[in-house]
Amino acid sequence: MGHEKIVLRGNPSLTESLKIVKDGLAQRRTVMVIGSCRVRYEGRASSTLQEGERILIVKDDGNLLIHRPYDLEPVNYMPSANRDEQDKLPTPRKAGGCLFEATSDGESLTIRAVRKEKRESISATFSRIYAVMGLDLVDRATFSLYASEEDMRRAILVEPALVEQGFRPTSFERRVEPGFVDVYGSDSEGRLVVIEIKRNAAGKDSALQLARYVESIRAQVTGTVRGILVAPGLARGVQPLLASLSLEFKPLSPRKAFEVLKSRGLVEQHELSAWF
Repeated sequence: MGHEKIVLRGNPSLTESLKIVKDGLAQRRTVMVIGSCRVRYEGRASSTLQEGERILIVKDDGNLLIHRPYDLEPVNYMPSANRDEQDKLPTPRKAGGCLFEATSDGESLTIRAVRKEKRESISATFSRIYAVMGLDLVDRATFSLYASEEDMRRAILVEPALVEQGFRPTSFERRVEPGFVDVYGSDSEGRLVVIEIKRNAAGKDSALQLARYVESIRAQVTGTVRGILVAPGLARGVQPLLASLSLEFKPLSPRKAFEVLKSRGLVEQHELSAWF
């Protein structure tokens, strides 16, 4: 493979496939094999996956995944070991925490991964190979998960002090004549509070929307009704508009909302919106 960043072969010979896979594993590259294979897993349980066309990926950190042509999740996988387990593994052909072996019997190619500390192994035997790749990929970017507006609302419900001390939410997505109030509650002095949440810097439309909600509720109740616009920031000219409408602004970033939900164990990755 030399120093080629990407080695790609379509319809490769068995000998060529074996060399690319072996070199890729030895150099801790990302290795991909596309073809028809059967899979055997041994560990906490045993499983057999009969012949089918699949994509096998060995990442440079030692994670192995086998994907079908459909479904989001892999049908089989072998995770790399944690750091303590890695220290106990022998050096040869080690990627991450798995020991990898690529062999051929002259008719098929078998890729086997073993985690000795967990007594697990997985073997994928390819009878036909459509493509094989060795990839020298680099990705050092930071991936950030920030909350959506719905998640910001959830964070306020579990930690009302994000708005202000003494705030007590009583309902959310409450229907009023102009639409739905994000969060509805009362403050420490018993005054009704109407909250409109925006994930990005709130503009004049958001202020006017909140004003309509407050006006609708004031027509139904006696006493003071406060309107609070919750967002990471305000667009130019919105603060004077809020003041003229007797509305308030409280800053809350999606990152802060995410941290609150995460600290409470109330959020999972698939429930979040991904933002870069």
